[in-house]
Amino acid sequence: MLETKDLTIRFGGHVAVNAVSCTFQPGTLTAIVGPNGAGKTTYFNLISGQLKASAGEVFLNGASLAGLSPSARTRAGLGRAFQLTNLFPNLTVQENVRLAVQAARSGAHLRGLNLWSIWSDHQALTQLADEVLQAVAMNDKRHTIVASLPHGDQRKLEVALLMALEPDVFMFDEPTAGMSADEAPVILNLIRQLKGDKTKTILLVEHKMDVVRELADRIIVLHNGALVADGDPATVIASPVVQEAYLGVAPTVAKEAV
Repeated sequence: MLETKDLTIRFGGHVAVNAVSCTFQPGTLTAIVGPNGAGKTTYFNLISGQLKASAGEVFLNGASLAGLSPSARTRAGLGRAFQLTNLFPNLTVQENVRLAVQAARSGAHLRGLNLWSIWSDHQALTQLADEVLQAVAMNDKRHTIVASLPHGDQRKLEVALLMALEPDVFMFDEPTAGMSADEAPVILNLIRQLKGDKTKTILLVEHKMDVVRELADRIIVLHNGALVADGDPATVIASPVVQEAYLGVAPTVAKEAV
């Protein structure tokens, strides 16, 4: 489904992501972990097109994404959620999801500024938006202005927008960041539901190892921008090279086979 080949980015003399090659299959959830500054979010930004790679390529369903903008990559099938919510705060919950549904419909992205005025499709798009909101248990808040929502509901809404886009790949960057102990399980349950669709690929950046142990089929570990471990959760977490990385000590090998 998704592949990175020798993906690299340099900022001056600093190599933030160093020749990372990895393949992500449908029906799997891969957790990307590592200490602060390891390159996890930068790796996500390279995949989704927020940053331009210094070297290497990203492939989705066998096709290179080289030169494609973030929006073009979204249309190709990449769905990205950020550490900070990216919503339309002055619109209602329903309007936010309806715009995502509308953008995902064939040809809608070609209508430019007319995206807001396709009135002939309005009823059908609204119904689809309500179906998505029902799936994330937010239909009762569909007329609420987003800016007035608590943080936990805004995170849920961001997942709803991703679902409305119907991507092949879901990318979550610390989805429970800033959430209370009561709010976080709701987001994690939504990710569990998405994981049940074996046609989808899920990538998850997460610091909470209890969440990683529960959700991940596979863990890859980045340290100083390099891939240092890749395998099943139990083996990777117990790996000496991973424990060294989390203790802030440079790994003794370039990559451990696990």
